[in-house]
Amino acid sequence: MPSNNPFHQWINLEQPRLGTRVVYATDEFFAAKERLIDAAEPVFIADKFDDHGKWMDGWESRRRRDAGHDFCIIRLGVLGNLRGVDIDTRFFTGNFPPHASLEGCICDQKMPDDDTVWEEIISRAALQGDSHHWLPIDGKGPYTHIRFHIYPDGGVARLRLYGAVRPDTSRWGDDAIDLLALENGGRALICSDEHYGSMHNLNLPGRSLNMGDGWETARRRGPGNDWVIFALAAKGTVESVEIDTEHFKGNYPDRAAVDAVCLESPLGPAELVDNTVPWQTLLPESKLEMNQQHEFKGPKQIGPVTHVRMRIFPDGGVSRLRIRGRRVTS
Repeated sequence: MPSNNPFHQWINLEQPRLGTRVVYATDEFFAAKERLIDAAEPVFIADKFDDHGKWMDGWESRRRRDAGHDFCIIRLGVLGNLRGVDIDTRFFTGNFPPHASLEGCICDQKMPDDDTVWEEIISRAALQGDSHHWLPIDGKGPYTHIRFHIYPDGGVARLRLYGAVRPDTSRWGDDAIDLLALENGGRALICSDEHYGSMHNLNLPGRSLNMGDGWETARRRGPGNDWVIFALAAKGTVESVEIDTEHFKGNYPDRAAVDAVCLESPLGPAELVDNTVPWQTLLPESKLEMNQQHEFKGPKQIGPVTHVRMRIFPDGGVSRLRIRGRRVTS
């Protein structure tokens, strides 16, 4: 993930593992529409060609010879509000579109029809070749589908859609849920380090795929310890904590602790690091083992909480963190 990403506190809503799919494109002659949301960073292979010409890692339409323009439609796997977008034209130099725009809609069907009402998200914006285009969005949505227009044609390596999940809370009922799960609206906000693996991997659905599918920090050579702070999907009381070190064998943390706080007014990620935040111990410093799910039932009862902080000692990798509990509506 680019280190200069201004939307890093938000979730990648376009991830295929969340169920997001590119369901339509006017044209994909040179490069398949599915590559537009590929989770991997784009690559350039100088001598790779296929039956249609130069192979490119992105979505690329043929050269238009009429007055129209190309577009594709993306169906999000989770309902979400947008906070930012990156239109990434890396490796597209003489074949990138000079302009692009974005629209969103709410639609119960896989494919919106002619009667669908689309809302403008980003008006026609100028693009450059081989570049990131970080464009802020003021929480528009929620949307089920995104329509991405390019003018008039060309290629885009990746479209990254950053935002927050809008869960259907009516299905939660009174049952215990994972208050941190991405699909429920939990998200990582800030961490001390993510040299080898993103903090956003910690609350993804399911077990981790490999060591790169978790959060891993660089080796510490000085004092202190690493940490990550999360916003829960909703205010709730915690009943159990699970810390999963699957795939981490020679690099798992020796110990971990979890703190929590209930904030009535939201704080920015940087403000949550301040020493004045009244964190309370939810799970005291506890020993971890390699490649193992650690379930801690009945953590310290401190009442309703909105944010949690996991501290690891001194560094290392964790694949998943689960905070199970019940939503508090009052």
